[in-house]
Amino acid sequence: MLGRPFAPLRMSIEVLDGSFGASLWQAAHGDDLIEAGLEEGLLDWAWQPYTWGVILEVSFPSEAAWERFRAHPSVVDALGDVPDPITGLIVYRGWGGRAGTNEPRKPRPLSGSGAAALPLPSPELFGDVFGDFAKQIASRQLINR
Repeated sequence: MLGRPFAPLRMSIEVLDGSFGASLWQAAHGDDLIEAGLEEGLLDWAWQPYTWGVILEVSFPSEAAWERFRAHPSVVDALGDVPDPITGLIVYRGWGGRAGTNEPRKPRPLSGSGAAALPLPSPELFGDVFGDFAKQIASRQLINR
């Protein structure tokens, strides 16, 4: 067999809480979704519960299998019955809710204004412009510590 190795298509279906909890939606439609997926070649699935809703992560052998699953009548019915029909459904490629690694992210170095403090201007250079203010700063030893 030539070509690249088999890579399944992974998709996520996020259902957010709305007029009722997404866990109730999962209880009502979860079995129908998995059954429809198995009919269309579902390879793997996982439910991820969160405080704001649930995520159904699915894996299919091809894009065509995913499209058949998405057009299945029970899937169309289930996705039409989400708790918040306006903003409560998010479908995207990849598995959601996780960073994909068990290692925490490393902090990035600061850039821009948070990187380092700049020294205050010398009162000798700006004494005439700022007058007494530059002398007050110098007397408080804020410059040239």
